[in-house]
Amino acid sequence: MSANSSTMRQLLWQDPVCSGWKQDLEGAVYHLANCFLLLGFMGGSGVYGCFYLFGFLGTGYVCCVMWGWFDACGLDIILWSFLLATACLFQLAHLVYRLRKNTLPEEFDLLYKTLCLPLQVPLQVYKEIVHCCEEQVFTLATEQTYAVEGETPINRLSLLLSGRVRVSQDGQFLHYIFPYQFMDSPEWESLQPSEEGVFQVTLTAETACSYISWPRKSLHLLLSKERYISRLFSALLGYDISEKLYALNDKLFAKFGLRFDIRLPSLYHVLGPAAPDIGPESEKDDEEVRESAMPTSAQQTPPHSPLPAASGPPAPPSRARMSRPDSGVLGEDSASLVLEDFEEVSGSESFMDYRSDGEYMR
Repeated sequence: MSANSSTMRQLLWQDPVCSGWKQDLEGAVYHLANCFLLLGFMGGSGVYGCFYLFGFLGTGYVCCVMWGWFDACGLDIILWSFLLATACLFQLAHLVYRLRKNTLPEEFDLLYKTLCLPLQVPLQVYKEIVHCCEEQVFTLATEQTYAVEGETPINRLSLLLSGRVRVSQDGQFLHYIFPYQFMDSPEWESLQPSEEGVFQVTLTAETACSYISWPRKSLHLLLSKERYISRLFSALLGYDISEKLYALNDKLFAKFGLRFDIRLPSLYHVLGPAAPDIGPESEKDDEEVRESAMPTSAQQTPPHSPLPAASGPPAPPSRARMSRPDSGVLGEDSASLVLEDFEEVSGSESFMDYRSDGEYMR
């Protein structure tokens, strides 16, 4: 213990052991090595920060090897500098491997930046989603059908990457599907994992399209295992279905100049008061409708004494609103209700009258 304390006192308080200092410099390579080491230790964080850090450190240690070989002539300096330079090179190789492994195809990378990055979805989670669809991109030629009404089974979930898809029912145009929208989200949500069904609409590619597709069983298995991914798909599918419903609503708005609520079971009471001009023929029709809608008990009641006339003018009679009969078809969605309601209304055109997509766009 006393020997150690005497050594420490000698190092701290007595003259240095060096008998003399060298007057010449170590050489330019030595100073260059230290400059590279200084720059290397100023590196930041992240993948590219690690590239900067280990790149400059490796170069600095290589310069130390050269200085130990040519100027210092010290074997220990050469060995240590060589080991440190080799460690930096291995670290750079590992970073290149990780960067290449994390690289996604162009379509999937753009999909992540457009759809998942705004929601702050981790990249590792996104890779699991992409792995479920096997990183395959499918294509559709112009006028090629993705699904046929009443024939194509619902056995997958697809997301459109590029192009435009036309949705129709019974030959009538309903709405479009644009890039980064699900192509069959209503069909996916309409069935339980153990159920099977077929498409109720026809999906046709209006332009050259590309899309990715998840098999139904594989995706259900992933959603059952990963709760975060299940919530993510639930939010994305719910938003996508609402966009499709509002696309139908926007079409009504574009055709009639009014915006209707497609959640209503019937639109007749909305269209009735909206009629601007009522001619004598329509007034006669309204009177006939009111008479037919009156209950029989009211017609058989004996007449009462006339009421005294009011001071003001009589209020105009309200228009009769015939109730829509209940539908006996199970599973009838809001889109079919809208179609039937507009067909029942006389004197007005429904959006079933669009014979082509060009008429809708105009």
